[in-house]
Amino acid sequence: MDGNGRWARRRGLPRIEGHRAGVRSVRAAMEACRELGIPYLTLYTFSLENWQRPRAEVDELMRLLHGYLGREARRMHKNRVRFRALGRLGLLPPKVREKVEEIAAATAGYDRLSLCLALSYGGRAEIVDAINAVAAERAARGAPPAPLTEADLAAHLYAPDVPPPDLVIRTSGERRLSNFLLWESAHARLAFVPDFWPDFTARRFAEVVAAERGRRAAEAGPA
Repeated sequence: MDGNGRWARRRGLPRIEGHRAGVRSVRAAMEACRELGIPYLTLYTFSLENWQRPRAEVDELMRLLHGYLGREARRMHKNRVRFRALGRLGLLPPKVREKVEEIAAATAGYDRLSLCLALSYGGRAEIVDAINAVAAERAARGAPPAPLTEADLAAHLYAPDVPPPDLVIRTSGERRLSNFLLWESAHARLAFVPDFWPDFTARRFAEVVAAERGRRAAEAGPA
């Protein structure tokens, strides 16, 4: 969800106003997924690198996140959205982590849409954490050393039951993954769009998905 800061700067606004405007696009993306029958949506919300931003900005982002979760909980229940968070959640402020865990537990039984927020997340860190989890599990069992397989690692990712993405969309015109779902996106299609995230509407989301579906249909050829 890239481009919040530049969106705000072009309007002469503080960066945080761009993040606040971006919340509307989160709702739009969720609505588009429900209308298009897309069962999983993962949003890169706060990276491990984001902790290095100025303290005042990080604190404001955490307050914004906590407020968003509090306001959106009712909407998630109404629309049967399962909420999950991926990342090194132990780094989050206690109040935010408690809210994340509370909503994740309350929505665990829903199946209409799974909304995953990548929080305090890094793709490389996820792979490292998965390897360490396999090693710790084997040590606890007293298992002898053995080569690590792809299946071993995949089973210890942050959300091993969530299927890998079919499509990764990056807004703002940047053409890079920026450490997002590196393992899971190995075979995903990539779409880079010029819109800043606050300008990324449900209609624009649908257009990108329709274009991707069209490409896949063309590659498949006649039935």
